[in-house]
Amino acid sequence: MRTHYCGQLRSEHIGKTVTLCGWVDRRRDHGGVIFLDLRDRTGIGQIVSDPERTPDSYELAGHLRNEYVVKITGRVSQRPPESLNPKLPTGEVEIYADQIELLNAVRKQLPFQVSTAEPEPVREDLRLKYRYLDLRRERMSHNLRLRHQIIQAMRRFLEDQEGFIEVETPILTRSTPEGARDYLVPSRVNPGEWFALPQSPQLFKQLLMVSGLDRYYQIARCFRDEDLRADRQPEFTQLDMEMSFLDQEEILQLNEALVCHVMKTVKGIEPPRPFPRLTYTEAMDRYGTDKPDTRYGLELVDVSDLMKESGFKVFSGAVAAGGLVKVLPIPGGNETISNVRIKPGGDLFKLASEAGAKGLAYIRVRAGDEIDTIGAIKDNLSQAQTAALLERTQATDSYLLLFAAGPANVVNPTLDRLRQAIAQEMDLIDSSKTHLLWVTDFPMFEWNPNEKRLEALHHPFTAPHPADLNELKTARAQAYDLVFNGYEVGGGSLRIYQPEIQQQVFETIELSPEEACDKFDFLLEAFEYGAPPHGGIAYGLDRLVMLLAGEESIRDAIAFPKTQQARCLLTNAPSRVDKKQLKELQVSSTYKPKSEKA
Repeated sequence: MRTHYCGQLRSEHIGKTVTLCGWVDRRRDHGGVIFLDLRDRTGIGQIVSDPERTPDSYELAGHLRNEYVVKITGRVSQRPPESLNPKLPTGEVEIYADQIELLNAVRKQLPFQVSTAEPEPVREDLRLKYRYLDLRRERMSHNLRLRHQIIQAMRRFLEDQEGFIEVETPILTRSTPEGARDYLVPSRVNPGEWFALPQSPQLFKQLLMVSGLDRYYQIARCFRDEDLRADRQPEFTQLDMEMSFLDQEEILQLNEALVCHVMKTVKGIEPPRPFPRLTYTEAMDRYGTDKPDTRYGLELVDVSDLMKESGFKVFSGAVAAGGLVKVLPIPGGNETISNVRIKPGGDLFKLASEAGAKGLAYIRVRAGDEIDTIGAIKDNLSQAQTAALLERTQATDSYLLLFAAGPANVVNPTLDRLRQAIAQEMDLIDSSKTHLLWVTDFPMFEWNPNEKRLEALHHPFTAPHPADLNELKTARAQAYDLVFNGYEVGGGSLRIYQPEIQQQVFETIELSPEEACDKFDFLLEAFEYGAPPHGGIAYGLDRLVMLLAGEESIRDAIAFPKTQQARCLLTNAPSRVDKKQLKELQVSSTYKPKSEKA
C-alpha cells in the first residue's frame, strides 16, 4: 500500500512520487491551501493540498480530522525557505497530494489529544485505559522503539560475538518456595494439582548447563505475585543468561562488555571500564543501601565508637544494644533545611519514621567549628567527642549533620531515604551521568523474623564463597548485582553444582532432606550426573529500558502494563470467570465481597 514511511523522506527524494499511509496528526487550513501532518511510527511528513495543483485531493483534505487513517500519493517537493522546519528530520520536504484515500475515520471523541503538535498532560489511568492511543504518541512510541533496539543489541552481542544460544524454558512449571508468591494455575487434566508461572527460569537454566549447552540466554517472561512499586510489575521481562566453565571475574567482564555494547548502540554512551566495585558491606556502610546512586556524594559516616560512651542515652543505648549511630553530613544544609522539617510533623521526619526511625537528631556546624544542636545532644557531648565528630565527618561551616541511631536495619534505610531526598532537593544529581557499579560479596542468608529461621538472601542455589564453607550461616555468597544510577538492573551469582554443598545450604535454611527432595528432586538428581561449574545473571529489561528512556516508572517501558493494584485498565483484568470453568478445574473461590460478609 505504501512506498515509504512518513519519517523517511529527505531532500534526495525530491521529484519522486511516493505513497504514504498513516494517521492525520493535525490539519491546518491556510487560506485555501490545506496542510496535513501525516504520522506513522517513524515520524511526521507534511502533506499539501490546494485547489489548483492537487484538485483531486483538495475536497477530501478539507474534511479530514485528527487521527483519521489515510493513504496519500503525491510528489515530494522542496519546502519554501520560509517553511523549513529544522526540528523535523523531514523538515526540508513536503508532499503535494495528488490522491488521498480515507481508510478509516474517527467515530468517537478522542479521550485525549494524540497529536505530537499539541502535547498535553494526561492522567496515567486514562493513558492505560486507552493504551492503544497512548502508544501512538511520540513518548511511548519512542520508548517501545528503544526497547526493541536494546533487545536487538543484546541478541547481536550474545549470539554473534559470544556464542550464546537462545532456548525457551517452560511457562507452566511447578511451585517452589524461597521467593515471592507464585501465580498458580490449576490443572484440569490432573485434578487437584497446580502449575506455577515461573518467577525466573532459574532451575531450567541450571539444567541446561548440566545438559552441556554451555552458554544459554533467553528474553524471559517472569511472574511474581508481590506488592507493586513504580519499578515492579506482576509480569515482567528479563534477559536471562547462564554460562559454564567461567569464574566470577570472567562473567563480570563479559557482562560489562554486553552492557557497554548496548549503551553505545542505542544511546551513544561509552561507560568507562572496568566498572567500579563495592562489597555489600562497603555499600551498606557508606550509603545505607546495596544499590547506591554514586552520581553524588553525601556518604554516611559511622560514629558508633564515638557515641558509645555518650551521655545521650539514645546514642549510647543503641550501641550497647548492638546497633549503630550513623551521620549524614550535608554541606550547605544549614541554609536549606529548617528545624521544622526535622522535628515531628516535618517532611524529613516523616521520611525517617516511614523507614522505622523514632526520630532525628541533628547538629548544625557554625563558623569556627561551633555547633548548634538540640538540647539533649548539646548537654551530653564532651568537647573531645565534638572535635572527633567534626574531624570524622569533615564537617565545616554551614554543614548540617543528621543522625540515626538504632538497629542497622532501621538506621541504614532511614539515612538512605534522607540521602536520596536531599540530593534531589539540592539538585546534586547530574541526570546526564551514567554510573554503573558492581556490588559483590552479599551475605548468603538473612534472618526471617516471622519464621524464626535463616533464608537465602538471593536464592538457595547461590554458591558460598570457598573461604566461608566451614561456617555457612555467616558465609559470603559468590553473588553480584549491577547497579545503574541507584537502581539494581541485574543480579546473578555462581551456582552450587556439587550435591553435598547444596544439601548443606538446604540444612542451613532448615529445609529437610524430604522437603528438598519433594521440591527439587529433578535438580538434585541432575547434579549426580556430572554438573559443570556454572553461573549466570538476569537483567530487569523493563527497568533498564525505563532508565535509558529517562522515565520514572517501568509502566512507561512496557506496552501493556498493570497498575500498582495489579490490574489492566485496558482489558479490565483480572475478572470473574464463569462457574462452569471453575467446575471443570474442580476449584472454587472462598472470597466473599464485604457486602455479603456483613
